[in-house]
Amino acid sequence: MHVSVIIPTRNRPDLIGNAVGSVLRNTYPDFDILVVDQSDDDQTAKVVQRLAADHPALRYLHLNRPGLSGAYNAGVRETRGQLLAFTDDDCVAPPDWVAAVARAFSDAPAADILYGQVLLPPALADAQGIVPTLSISKRRYLSQRDGFQIYGMGANFAARRELFERIGGFDEALGGGGPLRSSQDFDFQYRVYLAGGTTLLCPDVQVDHYGLRTSAQWPSTLYAYGVGDGAFYFKHVRCGDLLALRLLLNQLLRLGAREVLSSLRIRQRASKMVYLRACLVGIRESLRYEIDAGKRLYRLGVPAA
Repeated sequence: MHVSVIIPTRNRPDLIGNAVGSVLRNTYPDFDILVVDQSDDDQTAKVVQRLAADHPALRYLHLNRPGLSGAYNAGVRETRGQLLAFTDDDCVAPPDWVAAVARAFSDAPAADILYGQVLLPPALADAQGIVPTLSISKRRYLSQRDGFQIYGMGANFAARRELFERIGGFDEALGGGGPLRSSQDFDFQYRVYLAGGTTLLCPDVQVDHYGLRTSAQWPSTLYAYGVGDGAFYFKHVRCGDLLALRLLLNQLLRLGAREVLSSLRIRQRASKMVYLRACLVGIRESLRYEIDAGKRLYRLGVPAA
């Protein structure tokens, strides 16, 4: 199967070369790469175009409007692979990454989308700060038949092209650079579930994540996660979805209980109060937008009545 790799990026010319170079070193015989750039200058373009001069399978696309979901959707439109593999500009893929994606889908014909592991690279093992990662201990499925939970990370996922024809693209109100900040991947995964699709969690598909956040940067990252999660869940709640309501309440109650136990010194854990407050902000911000209930997508530019 032909695999199209999509790498969105914005204002990171210092990182994009390593990300693209790592994918170019992959040994799978049939793949191409599209870098979707939303930078404010031409520095990223220069890096990618230098690499493309020696690699005809690498292409570059610039979008003027920022937004991670918009970059994903453009990548889907502008590529032709039967499989679409996505990674971030601060990730490094091993030489068998593309092959592992293709093999996972070949071995699991029922899978519509997969998430792989996002690992802490050894070079950052002793770094001061926080690197978001995703661990997958064993291969498993999430679906209406197998049971479901929201689990995954956009830095390492892939999907069959036909899935986008069935359920549409990513919600452009969600995701980095969009008004609702994040959670475009969780929303997409949930819509796959609603459509009767299957998510595969695959430990064999791995990338290293170099997205180090300092202690000063982490609260803003956590805030963006919370706004996106609140807006993602509440969009589906507004469509009358009781499962989404249960998932949202479980999330808020679980983290609320954690904060109470920590304040009483019964169980000391890092505070998630920033995230909790941001979830409530995301719920409020959700109400600013109309929803296409049939597609389960926000209508950007259409204020709620």
